[in-house]
Amino acid sequence: MAHYRSYQALLVDRLTPVYDLFARLFIPEKRFKRDLIALARIAPGQRVLDLGAGTGTLAIMIKQAQPGAQVIGLDGDPGILSIARQKAARSGVGIYFQAGNAVALPYPDQTFDRVLSTLVMSLLSREQKRLTIREIYRVLRSGGELHTADFGPPHSWWGRMVAPRVRRFEPIRDNLDGLLPVLFREAGFDTIAAGSRYATLFGTIAILSGRKI
Repeated sequence: MAHYRSYQALLVDRLTPVYDLFARLFIPEKRFKRDLIALARIAPGQRVLDLGAGTGTLAIMIKQAQPGAQVIGLDGDPGILSIARQKAARSGVGIYFQAGNAVALPYPDQTFDRVLSTLVMSLLSREQKRLTIREIYRVLRSGGELHTADFGPPHSWWGRMVAPRVRRFEPIRDNLDGLLPVLFREAGFDTIAAGSRYATLFGTIAILSGRKI
């Protein structure tokens, strides 16, 4: 779509190569990604989409946790996907990484059993969030599940203290206001479940899951 702008790691090209270091230093990346994968209960033979794959950490962790799954990583930044492919090769796992648009996913209806996504919704405008969640619903099979880990309403004194500063970044405001569950329901997800929450320097990261009936 013409108004869609591809998001990139930290939204700045030159920081893409140091994204993994940033994630290790400032957010509990491995912890919430492990929890997200466990929650998804991925079975052998299932098709899994890592939406907003970035440098490939989540996709690699999925494949390592369930080698029998078919894992695809999609991101709007071809440069960061080059890093993801190199990391996957070093890890010895087979993952297909593809450049694509989150608001117009390049897959037929009912392609995936699971869609996992981390720290993507907070980079999208409200309309992009709405379109992306609808697209996820479209490409999920009946009974398929969406599992996200992203910024959410503050749940600690620190989160409440930094929220006014974080709100200056417009795409995060809807997350802080608790809009994501509303958009899940609007898209058609029947079962909405809030999972674990994680304190970070920039606020609360929360797990949110939905199921397509």
